[in-house]
Amino acid sequence: MTRARVTVDGDEVGAIGAGLLALVGAERGDTEADILYVADKIAGMRVWEREDGTTVDVAQAGGAVLVVSQFTLLAQMRRGRRPDFIRAAGRDEAQPAVEALVARIRWHGLAVSTGSFGAYMQVESVNDGPYTLLLDSRAERAPSAPPTREGDR
Repeated sequence: MTRARVTVDGDEVGAIGAGLLALVGAERGDTEADILYVADKIAGMRVWEREDGTTVDVAQAGGAVLVVSQFTLLAQMRRGRRPDFIRAAGRDEAQPAVEALVARIRWHGLAVSTGSFGAYMQVESVNDGPYTLLLDSRAERAPSAPPTREGDR
């Protein structure tokens, strides 16, 4: 991403140049392990390619991180036509979780900018190619079934 910014009522509350825009949804029951997992993944993702073909993380690329709370990421649409936000943590649980995530990313030495928790925000992002990743701490840390082959059935 080449740049991103967040405005509230026309005022810019957070902005970065090159780096990562992290839309963060806190789920009910998120633990410190979930927060650390996501923050450490954000800080360590090697998604920038150098001319020599090696990939580097956001710090090595000289970038920053813009963290924007986004409870709508947790919407379920399995039934009906209206989103169900039952999985989303309430404000009293979500705000400290997002703040802890920001603190952990800063702990890695990264420059972090944020949106305004709970506000109606306008988020702008200029992507450098279509590159979007989903990090789900619970799905990623869950044990996975071994791969199966056609002949194993």
